Amino acid sequence: MLFNSYPFLVFFIIVTTLYFIFPYQKRWLLLLLSSCYFYMAFVPVYILILGFTIVVDYFAGIWIENAKGEKRKLFLTLSLIANIGVLAFFKYFNFINHNLTYLFQGFGINYQLPYLSILLPIGLSFHTFQAMSYTIEVYRGNHPAERHFGIYALYVMFYPQLVAGPIERPQNILYQFREKHDFNYNQVTGGLKLAAWGLFKKVVIADRLSIVVDTVYNHPKDYNSFSLILATVFFAFQIFCDFSGYSDMAIGIARVMGFKLLTNFNKPYQAKSLHEFWQRWHISLSTWFRDYLYISLGGNRVTIPRWYLNLFIVFLVSGLWHGANWTYVIWGALHGFYLIFALVTKNFRQKISNALFIDKIIFLPTLTTFLLVCFAWIFFRADNVQTAFYIAKHIFTGMPDLLKNHQHLMEGYNLNNKDLALCVLLIVFLELVQYLQIKINLAQKIAQKPVYIRFAAYFILLILIAVFGEFSQRQFIYFQF
Repeated sequence: MLFNSYPFLVFFIIVTTLYFIFPYQKRWLLLLLSSCYFYMAFVPVYILILGFTIVVDYFAGIWIENAKGEKRKLFLTLSLIANIGVLAFFKYFNFINHNLTYLFQGFGINYQLPYLSILLPIGLSFHTFQAMSYTIEVYRGNHPAERHFGIYALYVMFYPQLVAGPIERPQNILYQFREKHDFNYNQVTGGLKLAAWGLFKKVVIADRLSIVVDTVYNHPKDYNSFSLILATVFFAFQIFCDFSGYSDMAIGIARVMGFKLLTNFNKPYQAKSLHEFWQRWHISLSTWFRDYLYISLGGNRVTIPRWYLNLFIVFLVSGLWHGANWTYVIWGALHGFYLIFALVTKNFRQKISNALFIDKIIFLPTLTTFLLVCFAWIFFRADNVQTAFYIAKHIFTGMPDLLKNHQHLMEGYNLNNKDLALCVLLIVFLELVQYLQIKINLAQKIAQKPVYIRFAAYFILLILIAVFGEFSQRQFIYFQF
């Protein structure tokens, strides 16, 4: 059941209405049953997998809290093994099996382990990491074990953020399931406006850009360098609008019912460095890796070579978290290399910048960061490593000839020039809105206007969604993770 579908609209209206009608002591049950139904709308049988990890982690949290000494670590380890084991089996078994087959063949060994015809449970990486954060926080003494099984199950299964985050922490969300959330007009309208903006980013911008991106990336050898560059830049905005659009909808839907979820994006393409980019992009995952992997490895409290290794490991794991494909591993490795290279060359770059007055060019750090991120997106989007390297090579090598024959720049898309122009205008509009959000609180500014201006603005947004939206119900990109 996709957020950008009519069945979900009906589901949302019914559940939200019942939520405010139900006695607040029983609302957790309504939300839990609704979340089960929401998840089962994808592949019903996979709720058993989710149920297994919920039972394991529920009891593990209690046992960790009650145990002393090494037993606490044992129970935590068993919980992590169960969660990572489920994730590894469904997400990485065929990937590992495929690579082992090639490895053993290289040594002349007959390795025959059958591949599994299994479908990856939707959102598995997200709710697995959320469950792991719970047992780790209980182990660290930062949160008490949850004794109410239904409340804990809802912590893992809360439908707005169940399949694509934000990845919540127990400290932020568990207590909210016990609070009484009365109908609040400002919260309801604020949540609906945020959800509508997220829907706009998804169906109007992301899904329209995806037409060009899919056309070029599915057959890159049929397109010139300019097309490859354009599709790569379009993908950068497609994945941002797709994922941040989902996050806005999730946060907005939860806000309607009175829940506050973590912020997941903060204008990442306005970052002036790769370090800042990762403070702004998929914040709930970035902080998860920082708190539970990077710090556990020693963070920056070690020797410099080990510090660099810690950073690189985190980004390799981050790449693998996104998918069982070498393209994701390379994508993560690239970002790890970017950060380490920036640290190693920091003083040298500063001297060059001061000597040439590069630091006076205000937009240059942001542009450089964006271009590096775009280059890495090639490996994230490409179907395989060979395609990724082909695109990475030909976005540069074909430009000289293409500039001589500039009349061929815009050939071969599934869109006419007007539609391409619309794509560019939508990106400009997005960046303009985000720039204005730095200067003023747009939502608050609009809310202060007379009622006829407010409703005119909302009506225009809905009209834009209806007229320019792509309603082919394209799945959110991050649902596959």
